Amino acid sequence: MAEHEESITRRLLDRFASFGYQRVKPPLVEFEDGLLDGVGASVAGQTFRLMDPASQRMMGVRADITPQIARIATTRLRTAPRPLRLCYAGEVLRVRGSQLRPERQFRQVGVELIGAAKAASGDAEVILLAAEALAEIGASGLSVDVSVPTMARAVCAGLSMPEADQTRLIAALDRKDAAAIAGIGGPAAALLGRLLAAGGEAKAGIALLKTLDLPAEAEALARRLIEVVELVGAAAPALMLTIDPVESRGFAYHVGISFTLFAAGVRGELGSGGRYLAGGSEPATGFTFTTDMLLQALPAGPRPRRLFVPFGTAAEQARRLREQGWITVTGLVAVADAAAEARRLECDGVWLDGKVKALTAAKPA
Repeated sequence: MAEHEESITRRLLDRFASFGYQRVKPPLVEFEDGLLDGVGASVAGQTFRLMDPASQRMMGVRADITPQIARIATTRLRTAPRPLRLCYAGEVLRVRGSQLRPERQFRQVGVELIGAAKAASGDAEVILLAAEALAEIGASGLSVDVSVPTMARAVCAGLSMPEADQTRLIAALDRKDAAAIAGIGGPAAALLGRLLAAGGEAKAGIALLKTLDLPAEAEALARRLIEVVELVGAAAPALMLTIDPVESRGFAYHVGISFTLFAAGVRGELGSGGRYLAGGSEPATGFTFTTDMLLQALPAGPRPRRLFVPFGTAAEQARRLREQGWITVTGLVAVADAAAEARRLECDGVWLDGKVKALTAAKPA
């Protein structure tokens, strides 16, 4: 399992690199004031804290790598040419698990595109890269759900709704509770209901979106959603696309187009991403995969061929066998039955009498 996870990570990073994304490696533990600054504030409640015995300052174990990348881009790499393409892989630790992922420690692998000159093309690039990378490592039945976490708030603000009503409405939208929306929506109820109805298959949803009379800020968000979906659809017509214009759960620091990736037969998301502000002002977008979920979506990797090399075999011979693709398991002491020892060590073959002898399963007694 660990080797399979490492293989997936390597293949993903290689794919990201082929698109011009350069790898960075932020630290696992940082001082709290830096770790939780900017977009990092959104994961403050999930961050383990400890005290540095040397400085007596509080430190945190990262719960999400994206905020670290955003800070690297706006500090150490602030003079690097834009758009800046970065990728990463590393472990994160969280205070609490979730119903779908009870594990609190897992690996994230992802990319960040920082300083994109035109938001729609940047959003489309990362969505397409995410889908292509998943397909390349063997995930099937892929779908991408594109959302706009700030859309509902923009509609409510544009119609001058009280803040308390906005909060209740957004909670109802996240639950997809049409009755609650109608009951507390006031002048926004009909419009929000139609936005909710636009959720689903992208082509039909986009057609409905184009008929809506939205407040100015919400209209701009809708145009961006339409543009991104059309760019992705044109580049990858076989990719299943859905939209949810009013979904906001799980996108705490996102400010524009966001998306979630799914695979057929897998309960839960493979990864997610979207647009945010790095350093509080620089436009950025990216995505993160979690390898524990990827392992559920991918077929098990091929089992490596293991060959038992008895004690006393020349080192040069063992080297040649490795060059032929074998994993060599060398005996450390002489044994009477090399084939039995090879079976005990779960090998596929044994080096005997100057050649490889394939092993058959031992017959039951």
